[in-house]
Amino acid sequence: MPELPDLALYVDAIRARLHGARLNGVRIASPSLLRTVDPPWNAPVGRALRAVELVGKRLVLAFDDDLFAALHLMIAGRLRYGPPGAAVPAKVGLAAFDFDRGALTLVEASPKKRAALHVLRGRAAVDALDAGGVDPLGPAAPFVAALRRENRTLKRALTDPRLVAAVGNAYSDEILHRARLSPLRRTGDCDDATLLRLHAAAVDTLTFWIGRLREETGDAWPTKVTAFRKGMAVHGRFGLPCPDCGAAVQRITYAEKNDCNYCPTCQTEGRLLADRSLSKLMRDDWPRTLEELEERMRDLKAR
Repeated sequence: MPELPDLALYVDAIRARLHGARLNGVRIASPSLLRTVDPPWNAPVGRALRAVELVGKRLVLAFDDDLFAALHLMIAGRLRYGPPGAAVPAKVGLAAFDFDRGALTLVEASPKKRAALHVLRGRAAVDALDAGGVDPLGPAAPFVAALRRENRTLKRALTDPRLVAAVGNAYSDEILHRARLSPLRRTGDCDDATLLRLHAAAVDTLTFWIGRLREETGDAWPTKVTAFRKGMAVHGRFGLPCPDCGAAVQRITYAEKNDCNYCPTCQTEGRLLADRSLSKLMRDDWPRTLEELEERMRDLKAR
């Protein structure tokens, strides 16, 4: 699912190409995309695009006459940009917004079509879509207060859109690694200094990646929107060395097929966090530390 750094690039790219452009038409290829009926999906046609913003993980296009189109890309949704009237891809295309300067096309490379389009009238309707999460790049005080609302693991708190906006599985791993905090540490066990350190890590991590992706993309349309980036410290790097200490990156796999990546040396004082499925299977044989895991691996190789 695109997170804040990739979504920020989409905002940049749409603004640069389409701010002030007139919407000439909307082509809907997949009716399941539509989540509202009033105003109708084509209500913004004939209006100019006046602003592009993020509301959580939604890209919101603001048109004249107080009309809005809110797009949630979910996991596999992506945006393409082409000349006016560009074809909507047959298998993955969901919709196209035809402006007088070019076509903004929504595609979703997944059999489960989860992307969503809301066409709305009035700022209050847009605000109603906001899950309430604070901007992780904003001031520290609201961030700390949000994490204090519930006693959750830090990993779950960072990825809960009701608490923190536009952070998902990938960048939460990177933030926690930078903060040197265990993903399973609970917010209720964190003092203010720890949560302030987490906020500083969030700002540093997200600012770094937004800047890096902007530099890599330049003036081009962002086409490489992914949760796996070369240069990440732990996300997607299971078994590879931590760039800071050299220890093997570990992971926890969840039932919903998400995973959590972490460095046991940098984040958990050498302890291995229990994997929900494998640790239940192994029970008492589950290694508790990185040293135990390495010893088990040596024993297996010696057999």
